[in-house]
Amino acid sequence: MRKQEVRRIETASKPESEKEAARTPPVKRFERKFYILPKNIHFAYTFLRQVCRPDSEYPESLVSSLYFDTADLEQYIRSASGDFKKDKVRIRWYDEDDIQGDTAPVFIELKMREGFASSKQRKRLIAPVKELELSRLGRGIISRTELMETLAEFGHYPELPLRPIIKITYHRYRFNEMLTGTRVSLDYHVRSSMVAPELGHRERELRLPGGIIEVKGASIELPLTLRRMRILDTDWTRFSKYGSCIESHMTDLGTVARLSPPGRILDS
Repeated sequence: MRKQEVRRIETASKPESEKEAARTPPVKRFERKFYILPKNIHFAYTFLRQVCRPDSEYPESLVSSLYFDTADLEQYIRSASGDFKKDKVRIRWYDEDDIQGDTAPVFIELKMREGFASSKQRKRLIAPVKELELSRLGRGIISRTELMETLAEFGHYPELPLRPIIKITYHRYRFNEMLTGTRVSLDYHVRSSMVAPELGHRERELRLPGGIIEVKGASIELPLTLRRMRILDTDWTRFSKYGSCIESHMTDLGTVARLSPPGRILDS
């Protein structure tokens, strides 16, 4: 879905303030994800505009993340097998097409999940823009020492070395549900590129069809207005962008439903 296909929110801006504290403490929340079929992306956007308000600060942005994992993809395997406890380490940046100058803010993030509850810690750093180029992402954007020191600040000590695996980029619309203020996002145009050369196939980029609605709040119960999402032909899922993109890159070429999310076969 191209940007012009959905009415652009003119007040969009970069989703992180230059004045934000260097590190954010962990906040526990419940996160639910709903996969949206490609044919229903416009319908989903319209539905959310009816029951939610666009986020007042960051209603729309382009999100890019470089995910780290072990050489044998331990975190991917744990995610795919549905382990109760799992975590993700990534470096995230925003609106890369609009970045100007020689440096840009990036955020080291540790996302930890236990069952349906998750928490996230992040630290803001400044990185050279050239390190965000796809050809250089295999270097990790920052030094391994800086990455491990930051994870130690978060109280996280990986048993095995971490390395850059995949870049995932998508467009995100952010909302707040009108009655409860629950945070809601719609992600679409999900694209991924492997940066570990020995993993997956040699395609420069794959695109995951459809979109994802994410609901993040203090309760596992959905607000009443959002329970109507069943009209979008969707249900609660363990969908993971990281897991689905890794699986697509590593699945044999020509395989039926290679680009479909787990449990679905999409029409070509």
